[in-house]
Amino acid sequence: MAITPISEPARPAPPRSALPWQPGHPVWQLGFRPFYLLAALFAAVSIPLWLASYMGVATAPLQVSMGWHMHEMVFGFAVAVVVGFLFTAGRNWTGLPTPQGWHLMALAGLWLAGRVAMLAAPAPVAAAIDLLFLPLCAWPLFQVLRRSGNHRNLFLVGLLALLTIANGLYHASAMDLLALSYFVPVQAAIFIIVLIESVLGARVIPMFTRNGAPGSTPVSSPKRALVAVGLMAAAGVAWIAGAPGLLTAPLALAAGAMSLANLLAWQPQRTLRVPLLWILHLSYAWIGIGFLLLAAASLDWLPASVAFHALTVGSMAGLIIGMMTRTTLGHTGRPLKAGAKEAAMYWLVQLGALARLLAAVGPAPLAIAALLAAGVCWSAAFILYAVTYAPYLWRPRVDGREG
Repeated sequence: MAITPISEPARPAPPRSALPWQPGHPVWQLGFRPFYLLAALFAAVSIPLWLASYMGVATAPLQVSMGWHMHEMVFGFAVAVVVGFLFTAGRNWTGLPTPQGWHLMALAGLWLAGRVAMLAAPAPVAAAIDLLFLPLCAWPLFQVLRRSGNHRNLFLVGLLALLTIANGLYHASAMDLLALSYFVPVQAAIFIIVLIESVLGARVIPMFTRNGAPGSTPVSSPKRALVAVGLMAAAGVAWIAGAPGLLTAPLALAAGAMSLANLLAWQPQRTLRVPLLWILHLSYAWIGIGFLLLAAASLDWLPASVAFHALTVGSMAGLIIGMMTRTTLGHTGRPLKAGAKEAAMYWLVQLGALARLLAAVGPAPLAIAALLAAGVCWSAAFILYAVTYAPYLWRPRVDGREG
């Protein structure tokens, strides 16, 4: 899910004298800036808060629960990154401005209000605030894609609409307005985000590999990528619909195998010395692994938590940290080169993913230790991103261009 900046005429950067609450401040000039920073900070504090509640530490008056944890990791953290990415990519794809200034400030404020409401407000109020965010972000993206004739990427607006529906179903379930477990809409949203990752990853990872890994000749097959996405969608629908395991398992198995076949054609072994690349390859591998684990879960061989944490912590968080570092460097005018801090972020997320899977299958004492270790790795990775990259996000581009 990483992108590279397109060439455009140099423009004067916003004045350095602009204050953070003014629309001319650099942080409000392009979507990735506020949403990456907010998402990283939220990721760093939300998991410790959830673990404290899980371990029996009182978190009142905050409304921390299993439902809150599941909802906020998807509709809070992941959605913020998706929106920041799409606003940034949308401007690159179309050459038209996506929300900035006051508009971007309002959307970031609405996202933040949603996070506060989910923790402290009555459920109807929290739902009303939280449900506004995705439609108000999808509309400007739809406008720039339609005006530019960029029909190739309009499907992303449709996926944002599906995420909105899933979010609405979650809130209806949480308020007992719908006889549906809140696990179902959250898991549906995870599948939708994985589809976004799969489509965009298949477009850009081979290109980035070819450009950044000396001697590599990755083979990109749009037809094979489309088959993989179709199988993922079918497996996801079967799981959400509660289809028999004998139907879901073959679909998930085929989806996982096809995803891994795509990845192998991109020559991941050529990227081992390039952290900005290997994090994308390794995280994409978790998609295939996640669907293989989903096949096992559909046959009751493993807890479903194993498969969904492979898809979320391994794949989603891995691609997010890889994309946030890459696009921040590129869109602030810095060289696309990862150092020791970036490598540490990447390893922390991947170690956290392994620890979280161990927590789902290990015996009780080991499971608790693994769960705490996963939380430490997760928070450390995103704290490190926030501390390292906040100055980049907060300041104008070093090359003086807009964005």
